[in-house]
Amino acid sequence: MRCVIARFPFELTKGGVLESMKGVKPEPVTGESVTIGRRHYPVKQVGQIITRQDRRDFSAAEVSRAMAQLGFTCRTLPEAAPAPAGILSSLQRASAMLGAPVTA
Repeated sequence: MRCVIARFPFELTKGGVLESMKGVKPEPVTGESVTIGRRHYPVKQVGQIITRQDRRDFSAAEVSRAMAQLGFTCRTLPEAAPAPAGILSSLQRASAMLGAPVTA
């Protein structure tokens, strides 16, 4: 598949990406990630390895788009749920976690 990352054209294949990432230890995922095999890699790490470019030269969205088109699973970290207003007792907190209405 032909794709453009950081204004440079690349001819990527699923097998080529798998081969490039073989033996590469995943860094901790702090943002968007790609599942390659059974491992979750940060999108920027994958982009750096498959393009041999500096991570500052491309966006995570460019690499995510290319990986998704090749059939890899791409994910973003879910946003944290907002904390409830006020201080709740342990009983109120447990009730809220079970889905009961919270009374202050």
